[in-house]
Order: sequence, then structure tokens, then C-alpha cells
Amino acid sequence: MRILVTGGCGFIGSAVVRRLIDQTTHEVLNVDALTYAASIKATEAAAQSGRYRLEVANITDAASMERIFSEFSPDAVMHLAAESHVDRSIDGPGTFVSTNIVGTYTLLEAARKWWARQDAERRKAFRFHHISTDEVFGALQPGDPPFTERTPYDPRSPYSASKASSDHLVRAWYHTYGLPTFVTNTTNNYGPWHFPEKLIPLVTINAIEGRELPVYGTGQNVRDWLFVEDHAEALVRAVECGQPGETYAIGARQPRTNMQVVETICTILDELHPDPAGPHARLIRHVTDRPGHDFRYEIDPTHAEQALGWHARHDFEHGIRRTVQWYLDNRDWWDSIRAARYGGERLGQAGEKMGTAA
Repeated sequence: MRILVTGGCGFIGSAVVRRLIDQTTHEVLNVDALTYAASIKATEAAAQSGRYRLEVANITDAASMERIFSEFSPDAVMHLAAESHVDRSIDGPGTFVSTNIVGTYTLLEAARKWWARQDAERRKAFRFHHISTDEVFGALQPGDPPFTERTPYDPRSPYSASKASSDHLVRAWYHTYGLPTFVTNTTNNYGPWHFPEKLIPLVTINAIEGRELPVYGTGQNVRDWLFVEDHAEALVRAVECGQPGETYAIGARQPRTNMQVVETICTILDELHPDPAGPHARLIRHVTDRPGHDFRYEIDPTHAEQALGWHARHDFEHGIRRTVQWYLDNRDWWDSIRAARYGGERLGQAGEKMGTAA
């Protein structure tokens, strides 16, 4: 297959690109605007392959998207390009509306125009795979069953509202125009190459440096944590066998509170990177909760597991240990991001420039 991946230099997108190049024979065109969270280094190994190419372009640019479809002639699209940091969406929602809503609309229209010109066989085989989040479903309370593909939408932040809007557009293009689209919704991902503003890398990096570990509120908010390589495997399976009009909820059955996550990171670092000043947990600081902080996300992945023949391979303890070790081994990467984005300021010490928890 010839697969057009949007946002392939991002955290999840780069994991998808690496898997496509390492584990399949598919050809990949990575379309990425190279915004702040993109990392060329995350796709360096894939770039050694003759089956991979990067095109620097913004999905809101209609002319560029139409040209790319015409030149590459994809068999499938994996649409991952998105603004995804909730704190940033609260401070500046306009960018999220532009990228997540207008960008998805622009990509859908470019795909539809190209698809309509193909013969019947190619139109039937084509797939537009939209990658989304479980945050579109709102928040779960204690005792509520996990989200499924049938959970009603109830977004609570500018980020989740923009992703909900893009999901609706993707389904509308299927029902209205017949474009063979489908959607996957996933829960919180973690793993190597995660941008340092997010909870797990932020806490890991601060702990390595003996800095405060900021946790929103009481730290009892719950997330279902999915190792990014497991998610990439599910997404590749989905683009290979996913059916038009379908939805697949992808999760790991690994719920943890934010405090459990932070304490686990501290325990691992006490072993792998001891601090002479004492246990890393001494650095935990509770900070003012963010507006509209959803209490709990958790997915029931039964349908996706059965339909895609997939299940998450990593339990949280194994995945988080691999992740912490990766940040210990790759200081040059996150140090360079800090220098470029935050003027050399330490993570967690940059006030409104930095987020805190998931």
C-alpha cells in the first residue's frame, strides 16, 4: 500500500511511521508541518528507507493537499496531524480550531476530490483513517463503565471539542459523499519521543534533574495508559483491515491515577538514577487544578481487539520502565528541545509556558 501519514513527526505519528517502515512493505509519505512538537529525529531511522519520504506542508493548505494527493496517489490516509495539548488549548483555542477542524476538513476535501477521479476498484479499496481521542466522550465518574464505540460525545475542553468536531466531519464525509472513512479513538499514550510538556516525560525529566514534580489537584484523576508502540501496531492493523463507517476504541486496560503514575516513575528512578538528596517522591508538589479537568478516561477495547486481531502487549509497569530508561538514555534530545523552546529554562520552571499533568 501507498500510505499518506499526516503528522508523522509527532509522538504517535512517528511511532506509526517507524512501524510501517520496520514491520511492513508499505510505502509512506509523511506530511508534517513541523510545528513545535514535531521531531525529525524520531523518524531518522525510517528516513534511511527508500519507502519513506517527508513532505513539509500544513494540512490547512488546500492547494498543497490537493497536489500531494495527485502526486502520491495514496491507497490510504492515516490522519494523525493535530494540536493535542489540553493546557495549550485552554490558553489559545484558535490554533486547535484551525488545525483540528479546518485542517481535517481541508484534508477530507482533498481526499474526496482525488478519490472521485479514481476507477471503481480504487475507490472501493481506498481508506481514510482518522485517529482521535477518548477525550471526545467527556469524563467518567467512579463506577462508570469504560468508554466504548457507542459512548455519546461530551467534550469538555477546547482540545476535545475540536477533536469531536473533526470526528463528526469524518463520519459526515462517509455518509454524505461515500468517502471510505473510519475513526479510531484512543486513550493516553506514553513512551519514547513523547514531547516534554506531557505528564510522563515532564515528571521523568524533572525528577532526573532533582526539580519539583507538579501534579494537578489531588492527583486522583484516572487515565488508561497505552504504550505508544502498542497503539502504532493497532493503527497499522486498522488501516490494513478497517471497514468504512466503523469506529474502533483502542485501549490497554491499564488505568492509573496521576499520583500512581508519578510515584511509579519516582520508584523506578530511585533504582535506575538514585538521587543523593533522597527519594524522588520528596519532589512531588500539588498545584492548582486546571479548569475543566476531566476526572477519568478509560476504554473498553473489546471490539477493536476482536475486529483487528490486536491487543496491547505491554503492561504499564513494563512500558513505563522502558520509557523512563529511554529518557535517561536520550538526554541530548530533550535538552535540545528545552534550549530551543524555552530558552534553556528547566522544565516545570517556565510558568505558563509549561503544562503539568495529564
